[in-house]
Amino acid sequence: MRVIAVPPLREFWERHADAEEPLRAWLADAHRAGWGTPHDVKADYGNASILGNNRVVFNIKGNDHRLIVAISYRAQIVLIKFIGTHAEYDRVDAETVELG
Repeated sequence: MRVIAVPPLREFWERHADAEEPLRAWLADAHRAGWGTPHDVKADYGNASILGNNRVVFNIKGNDHRLIVAISYRAQIVLIKFIGTHAEYDRVDAETVELG
């Protein structure tokens, strides 16, 4: 998969050092993945939440942080939509949130 909008992940782990290793691991997994359906994502990440609009929420570092992405399965692209703490995640609409 091609992951788009990676700089916000780096900015996040610079502010939250505990997230760097788990986010780097997720990035490596996503780059290697060939997700063709939401079921493929769930096979790799059983605790991921599949939402409408091809969005997926990943729990990062034991659910301390949340990552929301939009996946174009056909184009094999993952677009970062949100990265934040669990408390920040609780204040957004996961199906519509955009970076910035």
